Amino acid sequence: MDYLSSLNPPQREAVEHTDGPLMIIAGAGSGKTRVLTIRIAHLIHSKGIDPFNILSLTFTNKAASEMKHRIEQLIGLEARNTWMGTFHSTFAKILRVEASRIGYPSNFTIYDSEDSKSLIRTIVKEKRLDDKVYKPSTVLSRISGAKNRLISWQTYINDPHVQADDDAAMKPKMGEIYKTYQERLFKSSAMDFDDLLFNTNVLFRDHADVLNKYQQRFKYVMVDEFQDTNLSQYLITKRLAAVHQNICVVGDDAQSIYAFRGANIQNILNFEKDYPDLFVVKLEQNYRSTKSIVHTANSIIAKNKAQLKKNIWTDNVHGEPIELIKAASDNEEGRIVASAIFEQKNNHQLKNSDFAILYRTNSQSRAMEEALRKMNINYRIVGGLSFYQRREIKDLMAYLRFVVNPADEEAFKRVINYPKRGIGDTSVEKIMIAAYEHDISIWEVVSNSSSFLTGRAAASVEDFSIMIKSFVIEMERKDAYEVASSVAKQSGILRELYEDKTIEGLNRYENVQELLNAIKNYVDSPENEDKSLGSFLQEIALLTDEDQNKQDTDVVTMMTIHASKGLEFKNVFVVGMEEDLFPSQMMMQSREDLEEERRLFYVAATRAMEKLFLSYAMTRYRYGRLLNCEPSRFLDEVDPTYLKVNKKLGSQMSIGSSFQEREGTNGFVGLRKPAVRAGTTAKVHTPSPDFKPSNTHNLTEGMKVEHPKFGFGQVHKIEMEGANRKAFIHFDNFGDKTLLLSFAKLRIVD
Repeated sequence: MDYLSSLNPPQREAVEHTDGPLMIIAGAGSGKTRVLTIRIAHLIHSKGIDPFNILSLTFTNKAASEMKHRIEQLIGLEARNTWMGTFHSTFAKILRVEASRIGYPSNFTIYDSEDSKSLIRTIVKEKRLDDKVYKPSTVLSRISGAKNRLISWQTYINDPHVQADDDAAMKPKMGEIYKTYQERLFKSSAMDFDDLLFNTNVLFRDHADVLNKYQQRFKYVMVDEFQDTNLSQYLITKRLAAVHQNICVVGDDAQSIYAFRGANIQNILNFEKDYPDLFVVKLEQNYRSTKSIVHTANSIIAKNKAQLKKNIWTDNVHGEPIELIKAASDNEEGRIVASAIFEQKNNHQLKNSDFAILYRTNSQSRAMEEALRKMNINYRIVGGLSFYQRREIKDLMAYLRFVVNPADEEAFKRVINYPKRGIGDTSVEKIMIAAYEHDISIWEVVSNSSSFLTGRAAASVEDFSIMIKSFVIEMERKDAYEVASSVAKQSGILRELYEDKTIEGLNRYENVQELLNAIKNYVDSPENEDKSLGSFLQEIALLTDEDQNKQDTDVVTMMTIHASKGLEFKNVFVVGMEEDLFPSQMMMQSREDLEEERRLFYVAATRAMEKLFLSYAMTRYRYGRLLNCEPSRFLDEVDPTYLKVNKKLGSQMSIGSSFQEREGTNGFVGLRKPAVRAGTTAKVHTPSPDFKPSNTHNLTEGMKVEHPKFGFGQVHKIEMEGANRKAFIHFDNFGDKTLLLSFAKLRIVD
């Protein structure tokens, strides 16, 4: 089998180096997926490795499915026997088998973020805490961060540093909520997404025999997108590979952009310290983009200090320069971008799907949407409400979850009185209290309702329990589709939706029918050996946003830069290239934060295959106010040789004070920095150790101040603009700045 001949020398080296620790540093567009695919095929076909002994971990089910399909094309059906999937799906499978070792039943429920937030909301209410202080999303994020760093609730509430952080954040009860949250999950036989990894670590830590079993099974371990792993994921893979040491990690430190999810770039930067005999292969040839785009991306990432050195290059055509668009406002930016897409489509016979608009935050999509609609250009926003998050889908899914696991508290609360069956909030509360007081599951209370409730409510709850028991009996002898169809009909959900003749009601009814179609498709697929309802629910629970996004119509794709990672488009617009927006105002407190923002810019640029546009607006509505904007410092870091200013679009495209035109090489119009560029030529300021914003109500002219980004300066003038006070400040290293005092963080020095 001559699959090696299609590889370049470094790619072939990565494929053929099969034994011992290996790190493949794969630059953007370097054929990483192809290398991973062929490497697994090579292990099986040429080295004789049993596919059951190969573990390959990815970050999306879509990536795993694509790789498995490609390997199958190379070596046949044996490819299906490899353990290949996301971290969460792979270790959920192991936890199903080993659940009893950590006190769980094998049919545990997997909570998504909405289930978790609902549970947290309940706990906050029960503890009579302020739900504006303890917002479910904030609490869940804090708990998730702790779990990703393997901090249990016991460690959390006993760590004085953690407690000090919570006290400083005015959230002293966070530890109590974490404790109750975990206790309630356990009682509901449920795990959230982070628990799948946390509990795998606990399983391997506390049960050496279980760890040894999987160490012997997985003789070859491969991890894709290694730069995105957190501590929990890193320790699992390290433990599994400890015996055979045949660990291969693939990644690009320049594309590490998920620190906010717990990803730790040090995992890839320091990998060699863990494996002194590590073999390193660099894939540096870019097959995706033009020379202009590759050189531009290189000039961006070169500014980062913390990185693994590599020289990305391409044999592709030189291509067009990167176009810089300046707009008077965010609305005009949208109009110019839409016009540019319209023009490119007509001039070059392109489709809508050849274009992507990338932005730093979701809120930027509004102006783009309005402009595209006005020009009748079809678009899709990635990251909107997914199919499985719609109310009617979650309702039926809650029924199915409750049938599989009657201890599931969140599913119970969703289905007990839907459709309405005369069981009010008071009765539900009595059921919950009875379960807590007698330390039994909710299902035990429901199954014996006459012992805890009286009158009509007791009868209704008994009818409900009889219905659920009948579904459980069906589940034991029927496949997922037959059970789900029965639940949809017998529960009254289909009738309830069918009787709603509004457009919304019709859509909801069709959505439920579509869910049943999906379950039928799952049951009919020869790839799914287990046709049970429990197996289907696990697959759905582990879907990622990328996997749910299966529309394939001819549309312009709009998404955040974070969501674009791994994708490619012929033409890419990176919009909103302004200070405090990109780089984000929240990511300028340290060099590490700023370097992550720069890596995000690098990821955005390297999505483009043929043409890259960068745009910024001079004014933008933020926080309900129209603010003046400053072009992003990142624009000054782009090699001006490859930039040109777009003069054709918009009457207000003249270059502002930040940039001056000049003739570049090859006839390009480039950009030259002026002699002084406030905010970029100076070093990033590191705030003083005792930095704490002062009350600026009494700020006056002549006072010396410190700003977390601009450093030290002196107030020249203070003005009122409507209800807002503005300060004109001259900073020692960053020049003159005008700051709104209601937003500026200033420490008064004297």
